[in-house]
Amino acid sequence: MPTTRHLKTPDVTLAYDVHGPLPTADGRPPLFLVGAPMGAEGFTTLASLLGDRTVVTYDVRGLGRSERTDGSLVQTPEQNAADHHAVITDLGAGPVEMFASSGGAVSALALVTAHPEDVTTVVAHEPPLLAVLPDADAAFAAERAVHDAYHQRGQGAGMAAFIGLTSWSGEFTPAYAAQPLPDPAQFGMSSEDDGRRDDPLLSGVSDAITAYRPDLEVLRATPVRLVLAAGVESAGTITARSTEALATALGQEVVVFPSHHGGFMGGEHGYGGQPEAFAAKLREVLDA
Repeated sequence: MPTTRHLKTPDVTLAYDVHGPLPTADGRPPLFLVGAPMGAEGFTTLASLLGDRTVVTYDVRGLGRSERTDGSLVQTPEQNAADHHAVITDLGAGPVEMFASSGGAVSALALVTAHPEDVTTVVAHEPPLLAVLPDADAAFAAERAVHDAYHQRGQGAGMAAFIGLTSWSGEFTPAYAAQPLPDPAQFGMSSEDDGRRDDPLLSGVSDAITAYRPDLEVLRATPVRLVLAAGVESAGTITARSTEALATALGQEVVVFPSHHGGFMGGEHGYGGQPEAFAAKLREVLDA
């Protein structure tokens, strides 16, 4: 069972879990797993498949057990990177290796920029960097349509629109913008509006993450080993395309992982991938 720790700062209490001993049994750095807007529970299966490593998972501020006291809902990569830095410092076992997925991969890039001393290797898995896309304006418009659906009709409508956005293959064309938004029922979701408008994925409070522009000059010069990764089933989707665009800008190749955007997750989350194959690929990349 992991050991849960709480790091209290003036504006948030960050909850994180340490799976395994410190100092580490194998002499390697701890492996830090982070996502956004997903909390530690999303890495339960992957952490269990890396039982020989000391793994650290945590809830991003405002999510799960990490309670904000600053009165804000806004998520930014710079703030999340500062929180990563605070947790790594509190851990007292850095620098760490890091696997970061989705919005967590964006904050990992911000961490590499601000605190390269915190990490030795970062595997950035499908960061949703809309600003680096050649069709960025259309991609941002598609994102705004998701927010509009959520604010006008609630959770089911917003999530259906989000699924439509993330499953679209290729550039966002006028044909995409002209199509009707998906019906929640086609994904087995209710169209009933629960009245809430605070979802970090759908409400727009995380727009600074998808709008983040990595500092290419800093990332090219960093001593941190930066690996850009995308799932084989994600080919053509917005997160795979943004990963490829960043890799091209940095003169790198994308490392292909098994499965999809949530390929490391078990079936208990309703979006299960191929976690065993994913864990094996992650080991291979970290050991290279």
